[in-house]
Amino acid sequence: MDENPFARSRRSNLRLLVSRTFASAQWTRSQKRLRKTPCSLQCSQIVARIKSQYNAKNVAGMARFGISAKNTYGLSIPTLRKMAKEIGRNHSLALLLWETEMHEARLLAGFIGDPTELTPSQMDKWVAGFDSWDVCDQVCGNLFDCHPLAHKKAKEWANSKEEFIRRAGFALMAALSVHDKKATNAQFLSFLPIIKKYSHDERNFVKKAVNWALRQIGKRNIALNKAAIKAAKEILAQDTKSARFIANDALRELQSAAVQKRLRERK
Repeated sequence: MDENPFARSRRSNLRLLVSRTFASAQWTRSQKRLRKTPCSLQCSQIVARIKSQYNAKNVAGMARFGISAKNTYGLSIPTLRKMAKEIGRNHSLALLLWETEMHEARLLAGFIGDPTELTPSQMDKWVAGFDSWDVCDQVCGNLFDCHPLAHKKAKEWANSKEEFIRRAGFALMAALSVHDKKATNAQFLSFLPIIKKYSHDERNFVKKAVNWALRQIGKRNIALNKAAIKAAKEILAQDTKSARFIANDALRELQSAAVQKRLRERK
């Protein structure tokens, strides 16, 4: 006689629940052990773990996307996120990892840093140390955007002459557009004059971040969409190579049927 499919399904769900409960308990025990380990020792262990997973093929692939091979070990973002989940928030450890100057350690620092313990001077120090677009974007989008001074810092950094500091300003604007659900339209409208001001910057990592910020602001709601489209048309009138790239790409997305439909449904 065939087994009742509902009974089989219940047993399957029970096994899944037991498995998840066991995994959760293991993760909790792992975190407790980590909390008892001095941060300096944890940092050394993490550095050794990163080095043990060196992947030359990934490093070469990252270099093709403009990521320096210096102090880079080729670990993927999902791998680092898994490590961050094991560790949990640990700001003291994040500061130590940052000081190693290892590419993956700095990415990990951005994942485990605590925005409630992060100081403005630490933010400025980290930004000054950015030397790759991925570390810049991940730290801005996973840590800095949660800080109370994020909007202020975005404007401050965007006005810097340094390439990666300026990129950080616009990357932070983009991240805030997605993650800061409580921010007002006025806060994002105040970014648009800065976006227009630096649309002449031909540097690749800057112009792409300027474009990114403009597009993300314009996808937040209908009012900001209209404002971003207007800004894009004004940027287009600058008639420089970078301005044309920034404006045309933004207009293509912001005026698309898909984006317009999504914004109308969100009202």
